Parts: sequence; structure tokens; C-alpha cells
Amino acid sequence: MDLTKLLLVAGGGAMGALCRYLVGLAALSKLGEGFPWSTFIVNVVGSFLMGVLVGLGMNSSQRAFLAFGVGFLGSFTTFSAFSVETLKHAEQGQWGVFGANVIANVTICLIAATIGIALARMLRPEVTSD
Repeated sequence: MDLTKLLLVAGGGAMGALCRYLVGLAALSKLGEGFPWSTFIVNVVGSFLMGVLVGLGMNSSQRAFLAFGVGFLGSFTTFSAFSVETLKHAEQGQWGVFGANVIANVTICLIAATIGIALARMLRPEVTSD
């Protein structure tokens, strides 16, 4: 076990969790409780940013990816919260919110990741061999 890598993931995770909490507070105050906006927002933003990292060719062997991709984005995005919130709406018979939440999160997050990958690949300088 590499202590440096563990600390990178832990530090990134702490920052991601803090940012997730702050997004939750802001979304609640600005958008209300009718739809799980904070979860939707962090899933879209997180999917886009993960797409950018992948599009840049980053992977788990790199320290920046461990800190930002695994740590920060791993705690910032909340697919587990998405699942629980979505099931809560189903249990309460709120099928419209249930369906809208599933479709919006899955579809928009996949689109965001695709755009992030494409954007990063367009901006990434080509590697040339000498």
C-alpha cells in the first residue's frame, strides 16, 4: 500500500465531500425540496469532469487522477444518494418525480461525460514521438 496514494485519495475525498455539502445547501436554498436538485447537479458536473479526465487520458496510475478522479469526484458525486432518493419517491407513489429523476440523471450524466471526453480530446495536444 502506497501511503502517498492513500493520502491523495483521502485529501481529494475530503474536499469533494465538503463541496458536495455546499452544493446541497445552495441548491436547497435556491431551488427548494420538490426535486433532488443537489444530487442531479453534482452527478452532472461530476460526470462531465470525470469525462474530461478520461478524455485527457488520465487513469488511476496517476496521482492527479487519484486525488481528483477517485478522491474528489468519488465523494462529490452521489449516485448512492440518487438511488436512495429515487426509491423514496417510488415508495411514496411519486412516479413522476421517480421517472424524471432516473431519466434526467442517467441521460444528462452520460451526455455530460461524452461532451467532457470530446472536449478534452479536442483540447489535448497530440503526443508525438521523436
